[in-house]
Formats: sequence, structure tokens, C-alpha cells
Amino acid sequence: MTKPTVYLETTLIGHLAGRVHPDAVVSARQTITRDWWEHAASSFQLVASQLVVEECSAGDPDAANERLALLDNVGFLDITDSARRLAEHLTGAGAIPNTEPRDALHISIAAANGIQYLLTWNFKHIANAVMRERIERTCRDSGFEPPVICTPEELTGDHHGS
Repeated sequence: MTKPTVYLETTLIGHLAGRVHPDAVVSARQTITRDWWEHAASSFQLVASQLVVEECSAGDPDAANERLALLDNVGFLDITDSARRLAEHLTGAGAIPNTEPRDALHISIAAANGIQYLLTWNFKHIANAVMRERIERTCRDSGFEPPVICTPEELTGDHHGS
């Protein structure tokens, strides 16, 4: 039986790496993410994209190296022309703000590659209940099944109901 596929958006990697954040909410999310990574991640086929690599490479070189090391055993998806077109549709339809083309591209890479889940902590533009309906509708109108957008807290390894 094949494992469900999960696209790791950059905020997930950011929550895995580095020191514990002083903000209690961010710190709790880091703990949840690290627990998910340690226990549930083995239940899924993990993928990312060159976009995640580019975003993880930014900033302090030591922190960037720590983030990039987390991607060592993750599969990589191509950024296809169809993914780029879908990203344009997502921003054009107002599902993702025009100012956030990278967020649209994360979603479109996952959708264009048939990925089941997109794991993120980006509540502003991706895991947003108000925008989720527009994201899903735009993906479907463009001929793609959208990934289930969720956080590590929502995505447990118990995908067989056992």
C-alpha cells in the first residue's frame, strides 16, 4: 500500500529548525511540528519543491543549512508549466493575493502533481478558512484536485483508521 503524499510548505520546515521561539504560540507550533516530524512523518511520502529550497536558503547561512538538511530525505517535485498557470489562476481569481505569488505556487505545485496534503503554518494566505473555498474552487475549475491544506496538528499518521 502506498503512503499518502504530503507537500511540505516552507513554514513547516521553519518550525522544525532553529531555536524555540520566545512567542508562546509559535513555540507551541514548533513543538507540534517536531512531534509530527518524529512520529507521523514516517506514515507519509514527503515532498517539497525547488521553491521550498529557495525559501529555506534565505537568511542566516547557519540557519539556512539547518533548514536545508531537513530536506535531505524528501522527494522533489518539478515546477511545471501547468503549475505556473494554476498559480496565475489562483492569484487572478483572488484565491491568493497578487502580492503572494509564491504561496499560490506552493498550492499549484502540490495540486498539479496530485499531492494529497499540503502541510503549512501559513494561516494568512494558505491555511485560511475564508480563502480555502476559493483555492479549492479555482483548482477544480482549472482541472486539478486541490490538496487538503492542513497543519501538522491536523495530519496524524493514523490514516487507515486503526
